[in-house]
Amino acid sequence: MRCPFCGHEASQVKDSRPTDDGAAIRRRRQCEGCGARFTTFERIQLRELTVVKSEHRREPFERDKLLRSVSIAARKRPVEAIQLEKLVSGIQRQLETSGEAEVSSKRIGEMVMDGLKGLDSVAYIRFASVYREFSEARDFEEFAGSVEEAGRG
Repeated sequence: MRCPFCGHEASQVKDSRPTDDGAAIRRRRQCEGCGARFTTFERIQLRELTVVKSEHRREPFERDKLLRSVSIAARKRPVEAIQLEKLVSGIQRQLETSGEAEVSSKRIGEMVMDGLKGLDSVAYIRFASVYREFSEARDFEEFAGSVEEAGRG
């Protein structure tokens, strides 16, 4: 494993343990070149996934990018990081086991919205505002109204 500080190719594993959700192995490493310590995560990857964007551009699926966008939506909300990890891990697992090598960004967005809806309504609305490209305050009002009605029903 290449050291992120000095670029040295060799490092020694000092500690290994599963993450809280059990979906990865967390490894503490020490660079044999500069002695710096850093953490790596090892996850099972069943298949390479390609995301097809709305403009038909293709890019590799990036779990960290998805986790970052979900975390931004849930920022300063009473949602634990482990809940977001589980949501993203579940989505990734569903996509990898679907049998498809390509998945649309729209499908991923809908899966995230379904997951956030059950976690936190504010995070759900925040994610929807970016995903559905709200352009006016009225868009927020209408969407929030539909979320509120669904919560009562």
